[in-house]
Amino acid sequence: MKKETTPLRLIYPQWQGGIVDHWMPDIPAEDSSRGYYLGAQLLNLLAPDSNQKTVEVPVSLDINDRATEKGINSRSVIVKQSKATLDILNENKPDRIIILGGECSVSVVPFTYLAARYPNDVAIIWIDAHPDINLPYDDYKGYHAMALTACLGMGDEEIMNLLPGKFDASKALIVGLRSWDKGMQERQKELGIKGLAPKETADNSSAIMEWLKSTGASKVVVHFDLDVIDPADMIAGVGVEPDGMKTEEVVRVINDIASEYDLVGLTVAEPMPRIAIKIRNMLNQLPLLKE
Repeated sequence: MKKETTPLRLIYPQWQGGIVDHWMPDIPAEDSSRGYYLGAQLLNLLAPDSNQKTVEVPVSLDINDRATEKGINSRSVIVKQSKATLDILNENKPDRIIILGGECSVSVVPFTYLAARYPNDVAIIWIDAHPDINLPYDDYKGYHAMALTACLGMGDEEIMNLLPGKFDASKALIVGLRSWDKGMQERQKELGIKGLAPKETADNSSAIMEWLKSTGASKVVVHFDLDVIDPADMIAGVGVEPDGMKTEEVVRVINDIASEYDLVGLTVAEPMPRIAIKIRNMLNQLPLLKE
């Protein structure tokens, strides 16, 4: 379904929600930690030209501002950047938003803004290899793994009070799901969040469309974590879980949703440009370039 209003394009290069450097020992830790920042810039560079208004969220590059507080790594800077994002949205008052991240938590503020803008009429499709339903004080302290639960209104009290809205778990669906941290399958069941494995959407999108119909929502937000893609097809994120979705399957799913529902939010998240980081580091060592 097409709408006349032009979406706001939000460049949101937040990287602090991820604790990922140990997965990429071939890249200096500071560079891999901040890799999502470069990833967001590259997504914007590669995205089609349009007349969309583009706004970038100011994001710190201070590698030392990463203290774990109240069970969340880099909590203070994440709170600050979340407030800056909300200020941008309140100033621009978009009806639809495209978010180019950045790690998975970049969906939290924009999606909950849209949940408040369209009360009880938005479903959330989370296309991701992982459920992202961690909570503060779980073993893993990265906020990007808490992104979906934050969208459901669960998590750090200060952050939850900051967010403008939330989704009911009955209106949340995880697509491409195939990897859980300890205890997360049980939590997903307790929360009542439905999940679909890659094979369940490999041939068509009917399972998603049937679920959407059951929610009664007319609008949808879609979160697309690049690690959902099968690494045999393309390695674009940090995760390389096997047996994922093909790129063309993800594209088909999102287009099928947009053809039947009002797609008011779309996030592309977790780009980790390993090769680009290495090329940048190589260029930094060459003569003449810095003169």
